[in-house]
Amino acid sequence: MADAAVSELSDAIHSRQSTAWLALGALGVVFGDIGTSPLYALHETFAGHHQMAVEPMRVMGVISVIFWTMLLIVTFKYVTIMMRADNKGEGGSLSLLALISRHSGPGRWTAGLTILGVFATALFFGDAMITPAVSVLSAVEGLEVLNPDFARFVLPVAVAILVGLFSIQSHGTERVGAIFGPVMLVYFVTLALLGIGAILREPRILASLSPTYGARFIAADPATAFLALGSIVLAVTGAETLYADMSHFGRGPIRLAWLLVAFPTLMLNYLGQGALLLGSPQSIENPFYLLAPDAWRPAMIVLATLATIIASQAVITGAFSVMRQAVQLGLFPRLNVLHTSERAEGQIYLPLVNWSLLVTVVLLVLAFKTSTNLASAYGIAVTGTMLITTVMLAVVLTRLWHWPKPLAFALIAVLATVDGVYFASNLTKFADGGWFPLLVAAIAFTMLTTWAKGRALVRRRLAEGNMPVDVFVQSVAQDIHRVRGTAIYLTAQPEGIPPSLLHNLKHNQVLHEQVILLTVSFLNVPRVKSENRVSVEDLGGGLRRVLLRYGFSEDPDIPVALASAKARLGPLPPMSTSYFISRQTVIAGGRPGMALWREKLFGWMVRNSATAMEFFRLPANRVVELGSQVQI
Repeated sequence: MADAAVSELSDAIHSRQSTAWLALGALGVVFGDIGTSPLYALHETFAGHHQMAVEPMRVMGVISVIFWTMLLIVTFKYVTIMMRADNKGEGGSLSLLALISRHSGPGRWTAGLTILGVFATALFFGDAMITPAVSVLSAVEGLEVLNPDFARFVLPVAVAILVGLFSIQSHGTERVGAIFGPVMLVYFVTLALLGIGAILREPRILASLSPTYGARFIAADPATAFLALGSIVLAVTGAETLYADMSHFGRGPIRLAWLLVAFPTLMLNYLGQGALLLGSPQSIENPFYLLAPDAWRPAMIVLATLATIIASQAVITGAFSVMRQAVQLGLFPRLNVLHTSERAEGQIYLPLVNWSLLVTVVLLVLAFKTSTNLASAYGIAVTGTMLITTVMLAVVLTRLWHWPKPLAFALIAVLATVDGVYFASNLTKFADGGWFPLLVAAIAFTMLTTWAKGRALVRRRLAEGNMPVDVFVQSVAQDIHRVRGTAIYLTAQPEGIPPSLLHNLKHNQVLHEQVILLTVSFLNVPRVKSENRVSVEDLGGGLRRVLLRYGFSEDPDIPVALASAKARLGPLPPMSTSYFISRQTVIAGGRPGMALWREKLFGWMVRNSATAMEFFRLPANRVVELGSQVQI
């Protein structure tokens, strides 16, 4: 009994230690974006494109709105509610969409929800381009606080940091990631210490935690307050990341890190910046850095720059993960996915995504030049995603969790009102740069939906010419000359005979002794259990149909999956097994389907997608590629 008690105590201590380490890791990955918001949020509220006088009642009101927004949007909506809406541990817009689709099935709301989920994903890419630019630029602008003559170095230094950050992505972030958590912990503690110092000098700022100050601020001048909300919301940018990165650390560690470290330290810093402005309104020039004593500022610039690099890293890796999910769910062409770690499954690198982001981010920095200009472009994508998430949450509450409708609709009404007001406020910044994330989202949405629709049309056209399996077995398979070995034909259709087999038979007049018709299917779950990975059906005549199932967070490896089913498939010697893949050339035509320009766009995407050999990790020396033309 004593040994058992000791063992249980040891397990409990180990569990607490693991949770603590995961919470520390979450600080470095999940909270980088929201953690760097104090660099610019308060400054942009008063000194951005919609300038506002730095008066005590307005300072108190803005701090009050920031506090209650963090409490309602981040703590209540995301940390308390959204993190319960996980898809087997995965979060994010696409994961939530897959969860709803799996449990709800087809219905009148399904198409609309799919469009919203895809558009939220498209908005993410606009956010992913702006976040590194505005974060790094705002940190490097601290050089101007040290010495105004350093202003000419801000752009070159920011660009150099960004180029260096994107250049190391191919080497992986496993080693660098080990220090992310401790660095961000030091950063958050420093934020708190600086805030406490200012609060002690101006303790009246603590009264702003009362909602009455926020209400008075809005009621006193609704038009000015409405415009200010477009910048106040910058304080909660990154809230969606808490939900999207849930699979990396789990909801428990993320909640712990937010409630015990990130939330209190961020609010202490905002209170400190507010206290500084109460006593020194001219400090609105850069309240973040001016909060620190002169001797601390060089170190603060270094620490803040490290924090923004970490925040940018989190967005970059998030873009890799979201794009992989989009590919697996059939929303984007196949891309080359490189694994940078043998131990960590999530450590992936997508070259096309990485270099596209770098080019766009650098162009943003050079075009907008200051964090104030970039902040005008920031916010629309974030608030748009938040609003879409709230709409999808309504479906989760009513159709998946079966909450009483009055309670569910009351909660959604409150959240949608807050999200909607913030989104509407950010739309006023459209002409000042807000058009950029919407343009990116529109382009991404067009590509995502065009690919999904185009694939459906191609499958439909190919199915029109499919030969039934029983007809093939009876009329062809028995009489044709058979050769030794195994032929594996990849096909997207889980029924009929694939065109690649018929083309090969037409030209070569032979059939292998063993023929496998292989279909890879991606399900609306993050991962598929190994025992459910492979299913085998004997079709007769030496033909078998194999279905491989993967989740949208997995990378397919056909040879490994087939080897795991050796008991049902028998041995597949590498030197006597050939993989036949069909590469279609899409021809835009006049048939019903899509607009002609979208058909041409789809054809271009097909030509530039990664080959099935690369994507499914097939042995290069055992692949036979057969070309065909498909008119859509």
